[in-house]
Amino acid sequence: MPNWNQVLREVSASPLDNARRKYLQELSDRTSRNIICYYSGWLQKPNSYNASIHDDDKNGLMAAVHGLDRSKGLDLVLHTPGGDLAATESIVNYLRSMFGTNIRAIIPQIAMSAGTMIACSAKEILMGKQSNIGPIDPQFGGIPAHGVIEEFNKAVEEVKKDPGSIPIWQTVVQKYHPTFLGECEKAIKLSSEMVTNWLVTGMFENDSAAQQKAGAIVDALNNHEDTKTHARHIHIEQAIRLGLKIVPLEEDQDLQDLTLTVHHAYMHTLANSAAIKIIENHKGNAIIQNLAN
Repeated sequence: MPNWNQVLREVSASPLDNARRKYLQELSDRTSRNIICYYSGWLQKPNSYNASIHDDDKNGLMAAVHGLDRSKGLDLVLHTPGGDLAATESIVNYLRSMFGTNIRAIIPQIAMSAGTMIACSAKEILMGKQSNIGPIDPQFGGIPAHGVIEEFNKAVEEVKKDPGSIPIWQTVVQKYHPTFLGECEKAIKLSSEMVTNWLVTGMFENDSAAQQKAGAIVDALNNHEDTKTHARHIHIEQAIRLGLKIVPLEEDQDLQDLTLTVHHAYMHTLANSAAIKIIENHKGNAIIQNLAN
Protein backbone atom coordinates (compact mmCIF):
# COMPACT_ATOMS: atom_id res chain seq x y z
CA MET A 1 0.00 0.00 0.00
CA PRO A 2 1.13 3.60 -0.53
CA ASN A 3 3.13 5.31 2.18
CA TRP A 4 2.64 8.87 3.54
CA ASN A 5 4.47 10.63 0.68
CA GLN A 6 2.86 8.51 -2.02
CA VAL A 7 -0.61 9.27 -0.67
CA LEU A 8 0.30 12.97 -0.54
CA ARG A 9 1.27 12.92 -4.22
CA GLU A 10 -1.99 11.16 -5.05
CA VAL A 11 -4.25 13.56 -3.18
CA SER A 12 -2.35 16.50 -4.63
CA ALA A 13 -3.04 15.27 -8.15
CA SER A 14 -6.77 14.62 -7.66
CA PRO A 15 -9.64 15.83 -5.44
CA LEU A 16 -8.93 14.99 -1.80
CA ASP A 17 -12.18 13.05 -1.43
CA ASN A 18 -11.39 10.63 -4.26
CA ALA A 19 -8.23 9.11 -2.81
CA ARG A 20 -9.63 9.00 0.72
CA ARG A 21 -12.80 7.21 -0.28
CA LYS A 22 -11.00 4.77 -2.54
CA TYR A 23 -8.84 3.49 0.30
CA LEU A 24 -11.74 3.53 2.74
CA GLN A 25 -13.68 1.22 0.42
CA GLU A 26 -10.63 -1.05 0.14
CA LEU A 27 -10.46 -1.25 3.93
CA SER A 28 -14.12 -2.24 4.10
CA ASP A 29 -13.58 -4.86 1.39
CA ARG A 30 -10.72 -6.29 3.45
CA THR A 31 -12.70 -6.54 6.69
CA SER A 32 -16.14 -7.30 5.17
CA ARG A 33 -17.51 -4.86 7.74
CA ASN A 34 -18.99 -1.39 7.74
CA ILE A 35 -16.42 1.36 8.24
CA ILE A 36 -17.09 4.78 9.71
CA CYS A 37 -14.20 7.18 10.15
CA TYR A 38 -14.43 9.84 12.84
CA TYR A 39 -11.54 12.23 12.24
CA SER A 40 -10.72 15.49 13.98
CA GLY A 41 -8.24 18.07 12.69
CA TRP A 42 -7.16 19.32 16.11
CA LEU A 43 -3.50 18.59 15.35
CA GLN A 44 -3.59 20.75 12.22
CA LYS A 45 -6.02 23.38 13.56
CA PRO A 46 -5.78 23.61 17.35
CA ASN A 47 -8.15 25.55 19.62
CA SER A 48 -11.25 24.95 17.54
CA TYR A 49 -14.46 23.92 19.33
CA ASN A 50 -15.52 21.79 16.37
CA ALA A 51 -12.39 19.69 16.74
CA SER A 52 -13.75 18.12 19.93
CA ILE A 53 -16.56 15.62 20.44
CA HIS A 54 -19.90 17.41 20.77
CA ASP A 55 -23.61 16.77 20.25
CA ASP A 56 -23.66 17.86 16.62
CA ASP A 57 -21.43 14.89 15.77
CA LYS A 58 -24.44 12.61 16.10
CA ASN A 59 -25.86 14.16 12.92
CA GLY A 60 -22.71 13.10 11.10
CA LEU A 61 -22.91 9.60 12.54
CA MET A 62 -26.58 9.31 11.63
CA ALA A 63 -25.74 10.25 8.06
CA ALA A 64 -22.90 7.73 8.01
CA VAL A 65 -25.05 4.92 9.43
CA HIS A 66 -27.95 5.54 7.03
CA GLY A 67 -28.19 2.87 4.34
CA LEU A 68 -25.62 0.50 5.86
CA ASP A 69 -26.24 -3.22 6.29
CA ARG A 70 -26.05 -3.14 10.07
CA SER A 71 -25.78 -6.94 10.31
CA LYS A 72 -22.16 -6.57 9.17
CA GLY A 73 -21.20 -4.73 12.36
CA LEU A 74 -19.12 -1.59 12.54
CA ASP A 75 -15.44 -0.74 12.53
CA LEU A 76 -15.15 2.79 13.94
CA VAL A 77 -11.86 4.47 13.02
CA LEU A 78 -11.12 7.08 15.69
CA HIS A 79 -8.79 10.06 15.63
CA THR A 80 -9.89 12.60 18.24
CA PRO A 81 -8.68 14.59 21.25
CA GLY A 82 -11.93 13.85 23.12
CA GLY A 83 -14.64 16.26 24.16
CA ASP A 84 -17.97 16.55 25.92
CA LEU A 85 -18.88 13.76 28.36
CA ALA A 86 -22.62 13.88 27.81
CA ALA A 87 -22.22 13.92 24.02
CA THR A 88 -19.90 10.92 24.26
CA GLU A 89 -22.47 8.96 26.26
CA SER A 90 -25.17 9.81 23.72
CA ILE A 91 -22.98 8.83 20.75
CA VAL A 92 -22.13 5.44 22.26
CA ASN A 93 -25.79 4.79 23.07
CA TYR A 94 -26.74 5.65 19.48
CA LEU A 95 -24.09 3.43 17.87
CA ARG A 96 -25.02 0.53 20.13
CA SER A 97 -28.67 0.98 19.26
CA MET A 98 -27.66 0.58 15.61
CA PHE A 99 -25.02 -2.17 15.82
CA GLY A 100 -25.41 -3.67 19.28
CA THR A 101 -22.01 -4.56 20.66
CA ASN A 102 -20.69 -5.71 17.27
CA ILE A 103 -18.40 -2.67 17.14
CA ARG A 104 -14.62 -2.58 16.88
CA ALA A 105 -12.59 0.56 17.48
CA ILE A 106 -9.58 1.15 15.23
CA ILE A 107 -7.01 3.70 16.40
CA PRO A 108 -4.41 4.47 13.73
CA GLN A 109 -2.79 7.22 15.81
CA ILE A 110 -4.58 8.92 18.73
CA ALA A 111 -7.94 8.65 20.50
CA MET A 112 -7.66 10.55 23.76
CA SER A 113 -9.97 11.27 26.71
CA ALA A 114 -13.58 10.83 25.53
CA GLY A 115 -12.14 9.15 22.42
CA THR A 116 -10.66 6.50 24.71
CA MET A 117 -14.06 6.16 26.37
CA ILE A 118 -15.68 5.48 22.99
CA ALA A 119 -12.98 2.91 22.21
CA CYS A 120 -13.71 1.19 25.53
CA SER A 121 -17.33 0.75 24.45
CA ALA A 122 -16.20 -1.52 21.60
CA LYS A 123 -15.81 -5.29 21.78
CA GLU A 124 -12.11 -4.89 20.96
CA ILE A 125 -9.62 -2.18 20.05
CA LEU A 126 -7.22 -2.40 17.11
CA MET A 127 -3.96 -0.54 17.74
CA GLY A 128 -0.48 -0.41 16.24
CA LYS A 129 2.84 0.41 17.82
CA GLN A 130 2.24 4.05 16.86
CA SER A 131 -1.26 4.19 18.40
CA ASN A 132 -2.24 5.87 21.66
CA ILE A 133 -5.20 6.12 23.96
CA GLY A 134 -5.27 8.31 27.07
CA PRO A 135 -6.67 8.85 30.57
CA ILE A 136 -10.41 9.35 30.96
CA ASP A 137 -10.30 11.80 33.88
CA PRO A 138 -12.78 14.62 33.15
CA GLN A 139 -11.77 18.19 32.33
CA PHE A 140 -13.59 21.51 32.79
CA GLY A 141 -12.27 24.07 30.34
CA GLY A 142 -8.89 22.35 30.38
CA ILE A 143 -8.88 22.12 34.20
CA PRO A 144 -8.60 18.51 35.46
CA ALA A 145 -11.43 17.60 37.83
CA HIS A 146 -9.06 15.40 39.84
CA GLY A 147 -6.64 18.32 40.10
CA VAL A 148 -9.30 20.60 41.56
CA ILE A 149 -10.17 18.06 44.25
CA GLU A 150 -6.50 17.40 45.03
CA GLU A 151 -5.83 21.12 45.35
CA PHE A 152 -8.85 21.64 47.64
CA ASN A 153 -7.85 18.70 49.87
CA LYS A 154 -4.31 20.05 50.04
CA ALA A 155 -5.68 23.46 51.09
CA VAL A 156 -7.69 21.86 53.88
CA GLU A 157 -4.67 19.95 55.19
CA GLU A 158 -2.36 22.95 54.99
CA VAL A 159 -4.82 25.19 56.82
CA LYS A 160 -5.18 22.58 59.56
CA LYS A 161 -1.40 22.52 59.99
CA ASP A 162 -0.94 26.27 59.74
CA PRO A 163 -3.99 28.55 60.16
CA GLY A 164 -1.76 31.44 59.11
CA SER A 165 -1.85 30.05 55.55
CA ILE A 166 -5.59 30.77 55.24
CA PRO A 167 -5.14 34.02 53.23
CA ILE A 168 -2.90 32.22 50.72
CA TRP A 169 -5.24 29.27 50.20
CA GLN A 170 -8.29 31.52 50.23
CA THR A 171 -6.94 33.21 47.11
CA VAL A 172 -6.53 29.82 45.42
CA VAL A 173 -9.87 28.29 46.43
CA GLN A 174 -12.05 31.34 45.76
CA LYS A 175 -11.36 31.15 42.02
CA TYR A 176 -13.79 28.20 41.89
CA HIS A 177 -17.53 28.90 41.98
CA PRO A 178 -19.45 27.37 44.95
CA THR A 179 -20.69 24.21 43.19
CA PHE A 180 -17.53 23.50 41.19
CA LEU A 181 -16.03 20.97 43.60
CA GLY A 182 -19.22 18.93 43.59
CA GLU A 183 -19.41 19.07 39.80
CA CYS A 184 -15.86 17.73 39.59
CA GLU A 185 -16.65 14.84 41.90
CA LYS A 186 -19.80 13.96 39.94
CA ALA A 187 -17.98 14.14 36.58
CA ILE A 188 -15.28 11.76 37.83
CA LYS A 189 -17.92 9.35 39.09
CA LEU A 190 -19.95 9.57 35.87
CA SER A 191 -16.90 8.95 33.70
CA SER A 192 -16.05 5.82 35.69
CA GLU A 193 -19.62 4.55 35.71
CA MET A 194 -20.06 5.00 31.96
CA VAL A 195 -16.87 3.20 30.96
CA THR A 196 -17.35 0.44 33.52
CA ASN A 197 -20.83 -0.25 32.15
CA TRP A 198 -19.62 -0.25 28.55
CA LEU A 199 -16.75 -2.63 29.32
CA VAL A 200 -19.01 -5.02 31.25
CA THR A 201 -21.69 -5.08 28.54
CA GLY A 202 -19.32 -5.01 25.56
CA MET A 203 -15.69 -6.01 25.76
CA PHE A 204 -16.27 -8.41 28.68
CA GLU A 205 -19.78 -9.50 27.83
CA ASN A 206 -20.53 -12.99 29.24
CA ASP A 207 -17.26 -12.95 31.21
CA SER A 208 -17.84 -14.03 34.82
CA ALA A 209 -15.09 -11.64 35.93
CA ALA A 210 -16.37 -8.72 33.83
CA GLN A 211 -17.01 -6.39 36.75
CA GLN A 212 -13.56 -6.93 38.27
CA LYS A 213 -11.77 -6.54 34.92
CA ALA A 214 -13.70 -3.42 34.04
CA GLY A 215 -13.13 -1.94 37.49
CA ALA A 216 -9.37 -2.43 37.29
CA ILE A 217 -9.19 -0.80 33.85
CA VAL A 218 -11.30 2.18 34.89
CA ASP A 219 -9.34 2.64 38.12
CA ALA A 220 -6.17 2.91 36.03
CA LEU A 221 -7.58 5.20 33.33
CA ASN A 222 -9.39 7.53 35.74
CA ASN A 223 -6.52 7.94 38.19
CA HIS A 224 -4.92 11.36 37.89
CA GLU A 225 -2.39 10.60 40.62
CA ASP A 226 -0.85 7.81 38.54
CA THR A 227 -1.28 9.19 35.02
CA LYS A 228 -0.07 12.65 36.20
CA THR A 229 -1.44 14.51 33.17
CA HIS A 230 -4.60 14.31 31.07
CA ALA A 231 -2.42 14.36 27.95
CA ARG A 232 -0.56 11.18 28.95
CA HIS A 233 -0.18 8.86 25.95
CA ILE A 234 -0.88 5.19 26.63
CA HIS A 235 0.80 2.89 24.12
CA ILE A 236 -0.37 -0.53 23.00
CA GLU A 237 1.81 -2.45 25.46
CA GLN A 238 0.40 -0.56 28.42
CA ALA A 239 -3.16 -0.84 27.10
CA ILE A 240 -2.71 -4.61 27.00
CA ARG A 241 -1.30 -4.63 30.53
CA LEU A 242 -4.33 -2.69 31.73
CA GLY A 243 -6.47 -5.61 30.59
CA LEU A 244 -8.15 -4.11 27.52
CA LYS A 245 -8.86 -6.46 24.62
CA ILE A 246 -6.32 -5.15 22.14
CA VAL A 247 -5.71 -6.56 18.66
CA PRO A 248 -2.25 -5.51 17.39
CA LEU A 249 -2.46 -4.26 13.81
CA GLU A 250 0.98 -5.76 13.22
CA GLU A 251 -0.59 -9.23 13.35
CA ASP A 252 -2.24 -8.59 9.98
CA GLN A 253 0.11 -6.71 7.67
CA ASP A 254 -2.49 -6.10 4.95
CA LEU A 255 -4.96 -4.69 7.46
CA GLN A 256 -2.27 -2.51 9.01
CA ASP A 257 -1.19 -1.16 5.61
CA LEU A 258 -4.77 -0.36 4.60
CA THR A 259 -5.53 1.27 7.95
CA LEU A 260 -2.47 3.49 7.78
CA THR A 261 -3.12 4.44 4.16
CA VAL A 262 -6.65 5.51 5.13
CA HIS A 263 -5.16 7.45 8.04
CA HIS A 264 -2.65 9.20 5.78
CA ALA A 265 -5.45 10.17 3.39
CA TYR A 266 -7.48 11.75 6.20
CA MET A 267 -4.50 13.57 7.66
CA HIS A 268 -3.62 15.02 4.25
CA THR A 269 -7.24 16.10 3.77
CA LEU A 270 -7.28 17.87 7.13
CA ALA A 271 -3.92 19.52 6.45
CA ASN A 272 -4.76 20.68 2.95
CA SER A 273 -8.35 21.87 3.30
CA ALA A 274 -10.57 23.89 5.62
CA ALA A 275 -11.99 20.69 7.12
CA ILE A 276 -11.82 20.45 10.92
CA LYS A 277 -13.81 17.23 11.28
CA ILE A 278 -14.81 14.43 8.91
CA ILE A 279 -17.38 11.74 9.72
CA GLU A 280 -17.60 9.39 6.76
CA ASN A 281 -18.52 5.83 5.85
CA HIS A 282 -17.00 3.49 3.29
CA LYS A 283 -19.75 4.32 0.79
CA GLY A 284 -18.65 7.97 0.70
CA ASN A 285 -21.51 9.36 2.79
CA ALA A 286 -19.95 12.14 4.82
CA ILE A 287 -20.53 15.15 6.98
CA ILE A 288 -17.52 17.50 6.80
CA GLN A 289 -17.29 20.42 9.20
CA ASN A 290 -15.11 23.28 8.06
CA LEU A 291 -13.09 25.58 10.30
CA ALA A 292 -15.19 28.58 9.30
CA ASN A 293 -18.41 26.91 10.49
